[in-house]
Amino acid sequence: KREAELANLSKTKFLAAVSHDLLQPLNAARLFTSALLEQPAEPSGGLVRNISNSLEDVENLLGTLVDISKLDAGVIKPDIAPFAVSELLENLAMEFRQIAGSERLQLDFIPSSALVRSDIQLLARILRNLLTNAIRYTPQGRVLLGCRRRRQRLSIEVWDTGVGIAEDKLEEIFQEFKRGEGVRPNQDRGLGLGLAIVEKIARMLGHRIQVSSQPGRGSRFAIEVPLARRAPLLRAEPTTTELVLQRLQGARVWVLDNDTAICAGMRTLLEGWGCAVTTALSEEDLARQVDDFHAEADLLIADYHLDNGHTGIDVVAKVNARRANPLPALMITANYSNELKQQVRELGHMLMHKPVRPMKLKTAMCHMLEHGQAG
Repeated sequence: KREAELANLSKTKFLAAVSHDLLQPLNAARLFTSALLEQPAEPSGGLVRNISNSLEDVENLLGTLVDISKLDAGVIKPDIAPFAVSELLENLAMEFRQIAGSERLQLDFIPSSALVRSDIQLLARILRNLLTNAIRYTPQGRVLLGCRRRRQRLSIEVWDTGVGIAEDKLEEIFQEFKRGEGVRPNQDRGLGLGLAIVEKIARMLGHRIQVSSQPGRGSRFAIEVPLARRAPLLRAEPTTTELVLQRLQGARVWVLDNDTAICAGMRTLLEGWGCAVTTALSEEDLARQVDDFHAEADLLIADYHLDNGHTGIDVVAKVNARRANPLPALMITANYSNELKQQVRELGHMLMHKPVRPMKLKTAMCHMLEHGQAG
């Protein structure tokens, strides 16, 4: 048993390390395709979109494998806090309504004003996997996302009118690499890890999962989350794209990353948004280009893992120690640990995980430029 556990742990460490190295070129490729997709319509636009979608599939598969290995190794630690469940569900409903529509399904959503206690990111992972499955195994009809209050708990439920699951299979669907039969021709059936992840995260959060299903009629998956008395106020909505682009016009951005392809990808993307970009592969390289950190700038984007054991956090501290006005910093990393999240938060920087999603990057940069100037 001990040997098996050790083997499992080394497999997990290997997967985490490999995934980090694989995410680097993938991240660069996604930055390039995003920059291409933002060009005015070109004859090759369809090809670029196909490449972008394929890269996204690879990214999702990799992410899923890494998540499973991290959950098994106990690396992921929940960050439990109260929040309004509407913050999570409204975004998911909007996202999956489009996905359902593309499969000619209807997605119904019943809003809820409940306040709950959970890890919002991990709960989102659970619900995303449940909604993806509901759409994947529903050839026609509809999917429903809604909640029911049950004493001190809120049951968040996903119903579908799909193929259903036989009673003797209800237990095994949560095992790794178990997949149902595809219901559409050419359907991507995934790795069969979606429900394994759901079960592992739910167990870690202490949330109960319920499943009921009738073959040929559909299924219901529910996750029970504790209700909360109070929750922080909703964050303000991000500004519209036009305003966002105006704010980025002429912004002077320094990008520090030890990967040449990522520097090039970032430059292409940010220059497309109208930014004036300086890219550097190391602290010394950056210092040389920007007058020993004294040059005018609005924002610093740094990779967390740099060469020779240096981190982006160290460099940001050195840069800001030399400046009269400190630069707002955005830290980019493939490290999902809570310790790092906490450290970055305490230092007042912003954190973003790889692979970087361009829309998210754009919103974060605007938010920082707004508050950086105000501060």
